[in-house]
Amino acid sequence: MQKSIAIWLLICCAMVFAMVVVGGVTRLTDSGLSIVEWQPIVGTMPPITQQDWDVLLEKYRATPQYQKINKGMSVDEFKSIFWWEYFHRVLGRLIGLAFFVPFVYFLLKKQINRSLGIKLAGIFILGGLQGFMGWYMVMSGLVNDPHVSQYRLTAHLGLAFVIFAAMFWVALGLLSPERENAQSNEMMQSLRRFSVGLTSLIFIMVLSGGFVAGIRAGLAYNTFPLMNGHLIPPDLFVLEPWYRNFFDNITTVQFDHRLIAWILIFSVPLFWYRSSKVALSSTTRLACNLFLLMLVIQVSLGIATLLHVVPIPLAASHQGGAMLLFAASLWVSHRLR
Repeated sequence: MQKSIAIWLLICCAMVFAMVVVGGVTRLTDSGLSIVEWQPIVGTMPPITQQDWDVLLEKYRATPQYQKINKGMSVDEFKSIFWWEYFHRVLGRLIGLAFFVPFVYFLLKKQINRSLGIKLAGIFILGGLQGFMGWYMVMSGLVNDPHVSQYRLTAHLGLAFVIFAAMFWVALGLLSPERENAQSNEMMQSLRRFSVGLTSLIFIMVLSGGFVAGIRAGLAYNTFPLMNGHLIPPDLFVLEPWYRNFFDNITTVQFDHRLIAWILIFSVPLFWYRSSKVALSSTTRLACNLFLLMLVIQVSLGIATLLHVVPIPLAASHQGGAMLLFAASLWVSHRLR
Protein backbone atom coordinates (compact mmCIF):
# COMPACT_ATOMS: atom_id res chain seq x y z
CA MET A 1 0.00 0.00 0.00
CA GLN A 2 2.95 2.32 0.57
CA LYS A 3 3.75 2.02 -3.13
CA SER A 4 0.16 2.93 -4.03
CA ILE A 5 0.37 6.07 -1.90
CA ALA A 6 3.67 6.99 -3.55
CA ILE A 7 2.21 6.53 -7.05
CA TRP A 8 -0.76 8.70 -6.10
CA LEU A 9 1.58 11.45 -4.91
CA LEU A 10 3.68 11.22 -8.07
CA ILE A 11 0.52 11.57 -10.18
CA CYS A 12 -0.30 14.70 -8.19
CA CYS A 13 3.25 15.92 -8.87
CA ALA A 14 2.69 15.42 -12.60
CA MET A 15 -0.51 17.46 -12.35
CA VAL A 16 1.32 20.26 -10.54
CA PHE A 17 3.94 20.18 -13.30
CA ALA A 18 1.17 20.59 -15.89
CA MET A 19 -0.31 23.38 -13.78
CA VAL A 20 2.98 25.27 -13.78
CA VAL A 21 3.33 24.95 -17.57
CA VAL A 22 -0.26 26.06 -18.19
CA GLY A 23 0.26 28.89 -15.72
CA GLY A 24 3.32 29.96 -17.67
CA VAL A 25 1.36 30.06 -20.92
CA THR A 26 -1.41 31.96 -19.16
CA ARG A 27 1.13 34.56 -18.12
CA LEU A 28 2.79 34.73 -21.54
CA THR A 29 -0.53 35.24 -23.32
CA ASP A 30 -1.74 37.87 -20.83
CA SER A 31 -4.72 35.66 -20.06
CA GLY A 32 -4.57 35.74 -16.26
CA LEU A 33 -6.87 38.75 -15.86
CA SER A 34 -9.60 37.54 -18.23
CA ILE A 35 -11.71 36.07 -15.38
CA VAL A 36 -12.46 38.80 -12.87
CA GLU A 37 -14.20 36.73 -10.18
CA TRP A 38 -13.16 33.88 -7.94
CA GLN A 39 -15.97 31.32 -7.89
CA PRO A 40 -14.53 27.98 -6.69
CA ILE A 41 -17.75 26.04 -7.38
CA VAL A 42 -19.82 28.00 -9.92
CA GLY A 43 -16.70 28.99 -11.86
CA THR A 44 -16.11 25.36 -12.81
CA MET A 45 -18.89 25.55 -15.39
CA PRO A 46 -17.65 26.95 -18.72
CA PRO A 47 -19.61 29.55 -20.70
CA ILE A 48 -21.90 27.85 -23.21
CA THR A 49 -24.33 30.34 -24.71
CA GLN A 50 -23.61 33.63 -26.43
CA GLN A 51 -25.24 35.36 -23.48
CA ASP A 52 -22.72 33.71 -21.14
CA TRP A 53 -19.86 35.10 -23.25
CA ASP A 54 -21.43 38.55 -23.40
CA VAL A 55 -21.73 38.67 -19.60
CA LEU A 56 -18.10 37.61 -19.10
CA LEU A 57 -16.81 40.10 -21.66
CA GLU A 58 -18.83 42.90 -20.09
CA LYS A 59 -17.20 42.19 -16.72
CA TYR A 60 -13.77 42.12 -18.37
CA ARG A 61 -14.44 45.50 -19.99
CA ALA A 62 -14.42 47.06 -16.52
CA THR A 63 -10.81 45.97 -15.91
CA PRO A 64 -7.72 48.14 -16.41
CA GLN A 65 -6.29 45.56 -18.82
CA TYR A 66 -9.21 45.97 -21.20
CA GLN A 67 -9.37 49.73 -20.89
CA LYS A 68 -5.63 50.34 -21.27
CA ILE A 69 -4.46 47.45 -23.47
CA ASN A 70 -7.30 45.48 -25.09
CA LYS A 71 -9.94 48.14 -25.71
CA GLY A 72 -12.28 47.10 -28.50
CA MET A 73 -11.53 43.37 -28.08
CA SER A 74 -14.13 41.19 -29.76
CA VAL A 75 -15.79 38.14 -28.21
CA ASP A 76 -13.64 35.79 -30.30
CA GLU A 77 -10.46 37.60 -29.23
CA PHE A 78 -11.64 37.43 -25.63
CA LYS A 79 -12.16 33.68 -25.92
CA SER A 80 -8.51 33.20 -26.91
CA ILE A 81 -7.33 34.54 -23.54
CA PHE A 82 -10.28 33.31 -21.47
CA TRP A 83 -9.69 29.60 -22.11
CA TRP A 84 -6.11 29.61 -20.85
CA GLU A 85 -7.12 31.13 -17.52
CA TYR A 86 -10.17 28.89 -17.33
CA PHE A 87 -8.14 25.70 -17.86
CA HIS A 88 -5.56 26.93 -15.35
CA ARG A 89 -8.24 27.35 -12.69
CA VAL A 90 -10.02 24.08 -13.51
CA LEU A 91 -6.71 22.20 -13.36
CA GLY A 92 -6.14 23.68 -9.91
CA ARG A 93 -9.51 22.34 -8.76
CA LEU A 94 -8.77 18.94 -10.29
CA ILE A 95 -5.47 18.78 -8.40
CA GLY A 96 -7.35 19.51 -5.19
CA LEU A 97 -9.78 16.66 -5.88
CA ALA A 98 -7.02 14.30 -7.02
CA PHE A 99 -5.28 14.90 -3.71
CA PHE A 100 -8.24 15.08 -1.31
CA VAL A 101 -10.30 12.06 -2.43
CA PRO A 102 -7.48 9.46 -2.29
CA PHE A 103 -6.24 11.03 0.93
CA VAL A 104 -9.61 10.39 2.57
CA TYR A 105 -9.73 6.90 1.06
CA PHE A 106 -6.31 5.95 2.44
CA LEU A 107 -7.26 7.40 5.82
CA LEU A 108 -10.47 5.35 5.96
CA LYS A 109 -8.52 2.25 4.99
CA LYS A 110 -6.09 3.04 7.83
CA GLN A 111 -3.16 2.95 5.41
CA ILE A 112 -1.72 6.26 6.60
CA ASN A 113 0.06 6.46 9.94
CA ARG A 114 0.10 9.55 12.14
CA SER A 115 3.42 10.91 10.86
CA LEU A 116 2.50 10.53 7.20
CA GLY A 117 -0.99 11.86 7.86
CA ILE A 118 0.40 15.08 9.35
CA LYS A 119 2.67 15.57 6.32
CA LEU A 120 -0.16 14.99 3.85
CA ALA A 121 -2.55 17.25 5.78
CA GLY A 122 0.10 19.97 5.67
CA ILE A 123 0.40 19.56 1.89
CA PHE A 124 -3.38 19.83 1.53
CA ILE A 125 -3.37 23.07 3.54
CA LEU A 126 -0.62 24.43 1.28
CA GLY A 127 -2.80 23.57 -1.72
CA GLY A 128 -5.67 25.57 -0.29
CA LEU A 129 -3.32 28.46 0.40
CA GLN A 130 -2.13 28.25 -3.21
CA GLY A 131 -5.68 28.76 -4.48
CA PHE A 132 -5.99 31.87 -2.34
CA MET A 133 -2.56 33.08 -3.46
CA GLY A 134 -3.59 32.72 -7.10
CA TRP A 135 -6.63 34.92 -6.59
CA TYR A 136 -4.62 37.38 -4.48
CA MET A 137 -2.24 37.66 -7.42
CA VAL A 138 -5.04 38.27 -9.93
CA MET A 139 -6.56 40.94 -7.68
CA SER A 140 -3.40 43.03 -8.01
CA GLY A 141 -4.08 43.45 -11.74
CA LEU A 142 -7.75 44.38 -11.40
CA VAL A 143 -7.29 47.69 -9.61
CA ASN A 144 -5.22 50.30 -11.46
CA ASP A 145 -2.21 48.64 -13.06
CA PRO A 146 -3.22 46.17 -15.84
CA HIS A 147 -0.45 43.80 -14.77
CA VAL A 148 -0.27 41.51 -11.76
CA SER A 149 2.26 42.23 -9.03
CA GLN A 150 5.59 40.51 -9.69
CA TYR A 151 5.85 39.89 -5.93
CA ARG A 152 2.55 38.02 -5.81
CA LEU A 153 3.32 36.16 -9.04
CA THR A 154 6.66 35.01 -7.65
CA ALA A 155 5.03 33.93 -4.38
CA HIS A 156 2.42 31.98 -6.38
CA LEU A 157 5.13 30.27 -8.44
CA GLY A 158 7.33 29.58 -5.43
CA LEU A 159 4.48 28.01 -3.49
CA ALA A 160 3.74 25.69 -6.43
CA PHE A 161 7.34 24.47 -6.27
CA VAL A 162 7.12 24.01 -2.48
CA ILE A 163 3.97 21.88 -2.88
CA PHE A 164 5.63 19.85 -5.63
CA ALA A 165 8.75 19.36 -3.52
CA ALA A 166 6.76 18.24 -0.48
CA MET A 167 4.77 15.63 -2.42
CA PHE A 168 7.81 14.44 -4.37
CA TRP A 169 9.93 14.09 -1.24
CA VAL A 170 7.27 12.12 0.63
CA ALA A 171 6.74 9.87 -2.41
CA LEU A 172 10.48 9.19 -2.65
CA GLY A 173 10.57 8.35 1.04
CA LEU A 174 7.83 5.76 0.55
CA LEU A 175 9.50 4.23 -2.51
CA SER A 176 13.03 4.13 -1.10
CA PRO A 177 13.10 4.37 2.68
CA GLU A 178 16.69 3.12 2.82
CA ARG A 179 19.52 5.63 3.02
CA GLU A 180 22.51 5.83 0.70
CA ASN A 181 25.78 4.54 2.09
CA ALA A 182 25.35 4.28 5.84
CA GLN A 183 29.04 4.98 6.38
CA SER A 184 29.53 8.56 7.51
CA ASN A 185 32.79 9.57 5.86
CA GLU A 186 33.71 13.17 5.24
CA MET A 187 33.44 12.95 1.45
CA MET A 188 29.88 11.65 1.64
CA GLN A 189 28.88 14.31 4.16
CA SER A 190 30.37 16.98 1.91
CA LEU A 191 28.47 15.62 -1.09
CA ARG A 192 25.22 15.69 0.86
CA ARG A 193 25.73 19.32 1.85
CA PHE A 194 26.65 20.18 -1.74
CA SER A 195 23.45 18.60 -3.11
CA VAL A 196 21.25 20.41 -0.60
CA GLY A 197 22.96 23.69 -1.44
CA LEU A 198 22.36 23.16 -5.16
CA THR A 199 18.71 22.32 -4.57
CA SER A 200 18.30 25.51 -2.54
CA LEU A 201 20.05 27.54 -5.25
CA ILE A 202 17.76 26.12 -7.94
CA PHE A 203 14.74 27.16 -5.87
CA ILE A 204 16.18 30.68 -5.55
CA MET A 205 16.68 30.70 -9.31
CA VAL A 206 13.02 29.74 -9.76
CA LEU A 207 12.05 32.75 -7.64
CA SER A 208 14.32 34.99 -9.70
CA GLY A 209 12.62 33.59 -12.81
CA GLY A 210 9.30 34.65 -11.30
CA PHE A 211 10.52 38.25 -11.18
CA VAL A 212 11.85 37.94 -14.75
CA ALA A 213 8.38 36.87 -15.88
CA GLY A 214 6.66 39.40 -13.64
CA ILE A 215 8.31 42.46 -15.16
CA ARG A 216 8.98 40.87 -18.58
CA ALA A 217 12.73 41.20 -18.17
CA GLY A 218 13.25 38.47 -20.78
CA LEU A 219 12.22 40.89 -23.52
CA ALA A 220 15.37 42.96 -22.94
CA TYR A 221 19.04 42.10 -23.47
CA ASN A 222 18.33 39.30 -25.95
CA THR A 223 22.01 38.45 -26.42
CA PHE A 224 24.22 35.80 -24.86
CA PRO A 225 26.63 35.47 -23.12
CA LEU A 226 26.98 39.27 -22.87
CA MET A 227 24.11 41.63 -22.11
CA ASN A 228 24.12 43.89 -25.18
CA GLY A 229 27.91 43.87 -25.20
CA HIS A 230 28.36 44.17 -21.43
CA LEU A 231 29.56 41.53 -19.01
CA ILE A 232 28.14 43.68 -16.21
CA PRO A 233 25.57 46.18 -17.58
CA PRO A 234 26.01 49.78 -16.35
CA ASP A 235 22.46 50.44 -15.14
CA LEU A 236 22.17 47.79 -12.43
CA PHE A 237 21.43 50.31 -9.66
CA VAL A 238 19.56 53.19 -11.27
CA LEU A 239 16.52 52.94 -8.96
CA GLU A 240 16.25 54.34 -5.46
CA PRO A 241 16.33 52.97 -2.85
CA TRP A 242 18.98 50.53 -4.09
CA TYR A 243 17.19 47.33 -3.08
CA ARG A 244 14.30 48.06 -5.47
CA ASN A 245 16.61 47.20 -8.35
CA PHE A 246 16.54 43.51 -7.42
CA PHE A 247 12.77 43.39 -7.98
CA ASP A 248 11.80 46.29 -10.27
CA ASN A 249 14.81 46.96 -12.51
CA ILE A 250 14.67 44.87 -15.71
CA THR A 251 18.45 44.96 -16.05
CA THR A 252 19.18 43.82 -12.51
CA VAL A 253 16.46 41.15 -12.46
CA GLN A 254 17.74 39.56 -15.66
CA PHE A 255 21.38 39.90 -14.55
CA ASP A 256 20.60 38.10 -11.28
CA HIS A 257 18.87 35.29 -13.15
CA ARG A 258 21.86 34.91 -15.46
CA LEU A 259 24.31 35.04 -12.55
CA ILE A 260 22.58 32.17 -10.74
CA ALA A 261 22.55 30.23 -14.01
CA TRP A 262 26.31 30.71 -14.39
CA ILE A 263 26.88 29.52 -10.82
CA LEU A 264 24.87 26.37 -11.58
CA ILE A 265 26.67 25.86 -14.90
CA PHE A 266 29.93 25.50 -13.00
CA SER A 267 28.64 23.98 -9.76
CA VAL A 268 26.49 21.10 -11.02
CA PRO A 269 29.27 19.57 -13.20
CA LEU A 270 31.62 19.96 -10.23
CA PHE A 271 29.10 18.14 -8.05
CA TRP A 272 28.76 15.42 -10.69
CA TYR A 273 32.54 15.03 -10.88
CA ARG A 274 32.86 14.78 -7.11
CA SER A 275 30.02 12.24 -6.96
CA SER A 276 31.90 10.09 -9.48
CA LYS A 277 34.68 9.75 -6.91
CA VAL A 278 32.35 8.29 -4.29
CA ALA A 279 31.01 4.73 -4.17
CA LEU A 280 27.30 5.17 -4.84
CA SER A 281 24.48 2.77 -5.65
CA SER A 282 23.38 2.48 -9.28
CA THR A 283 20.15 4.36 -8.52
CA THR A 284 21.97 7.27 -6.92
CA ARG A 285 24.46 7.33 -9.80
CA LEU A 286 21.52 7.51 -12.22
CA ALA A 287 20.06 10.41 -10.25
CA CYS A 288 23.37 12.32 -10.45
CA ASN A 289 23.63 11.72 -14.19
CA LEU A 290 20.05 12.85 -14.74
CA PHE A 291 20.73 15.97 -12.68
CA LEU A 292 23.60 16.97 -14.97
CA LEU A 293 21.56 16.18 -18.10
CA MET A 294 18.62 18.29 -16.92
CA LEU A 295 20.95 21.21 -16.24
CA VAL A 296 22.22 21.05 -19.84
CA ILE A 297 18.67 20.91 -21.20
CA GLN A 298 17.42 23.73 -18.97
CA VAL A 299 20.33 26.07 -19.74
CA SER A 300 19.87 25.39 -23.46
CA LEU A 301 16.16 26.18 -23.20
CA GLY A 302 16.91 29.38 -21.28
CA ILE A 303 19.43 30.63 -23.85
CA ALA A 304 17.13 29.76 -26.76
CA THR A 305 14.20 31.51 -25.06
CA LEU A 306 16.28 34.64 -24.57
CA LEU A 307 17.80 34.76 -28.06
CA HIS A 308 14.41 34.27 -29.73
CA VAL A 309 12.78 36.98 -27.55
CA VAL A 310 10.59 34.73 -25.42
CA PRO A 311 8.41 32.76 -27.86
CA ILE A 312 5.60 31.01 -26.00
CA PRO A 313 6.58 27.36 -26.75
CA LEU A 314 10.20 27.88 -25.68
CA ALA A 315 9.32 29.98 -22.64
CA ALA A 316 6.74 27.44 -21.44
CA SER A 317 9.27 24.63 -21.97
CA HIS A 318 11.83 26.59 -19.97
CA GLN A 319 9.39 26.98 -17.08
CA GLY A 320 8.57 23.27 -17.17
CA GLY A 321 12.27 22.48 -17.39
CA ALA A 322 12.85 24.41 -14.18
CA MET A 323 10.55 22.05 -12.33
CA LEU A 324 12.20 18.98 -13.87
CA LEU A 325 15.65 20.28 -12.89
CA PHE A 326 14.32 20.95 -9.39
CA ALA A 327 12.91 17.41 -9.26
CA ALA A 328 16.25 15.94 -10.34
CA SER A 329 18.06 17.88 -7.61
CA LEU A 330 15.51 16.72 -5.04
CA TRP A 331 16.00 13.12 -6.12
CA VAL A 332 19.77 13.43 -5.70
CA SER A 333 19.41 15.09 -2.30
CA HIS A 334 16.96 12.42 -1.19
CA ARG A 335 19.26 9.61 -2.28
CA LEU A 336 22.17 11.18 -0.39
CA ARG A 337 20.20 12.06 2.75
